[in-house]
Amino acid sequence: QVQLVESGGGLVQAGGSLRLSCAASGSIFSINAMGWYRQAPGKQRELVAVMTSGGSTNYADSVKGRFTISRDHAKNTVYLQMNSLKSEDTAVYYCTGDVKITPWSSPVRYWGQGTQVTVSS
Repeated sequence: QVQLVESGGGLVQAGGSLRLSCAASGSIFSINAMGWYRQAPGKQRELVAVMTSGGSTNYADSVKGRFTISRDHAKNTVYLQMNSLKSEDTAVYYCTGDVKITPWSSPVRYWGQGTQVTVSS
């Protein structure tokens, strides 16, 4: 089994910063892409940022220049540094990992349980 556990969410004032972490554990051979999604009340879940195993990144337009995704491959951990937070960033943030449990298996996407980020204006 594979588990992804997020941490670092909370309440912050507009203009402030937060850093989310997500550690993957369990039967992991390798992890391809790791990323972050978010879901605000009444809205669909959306991609925030993703990083491949090779280091390529992709960001939602709404967070470019404010959020930075990074990874520690040795720790199977992904981070999301969020700066200049806005009230519209309020959402539950979920991390994902595309995990291979054997060298010959196809990657399977696993999700964390989510962490709440609330930005007060």
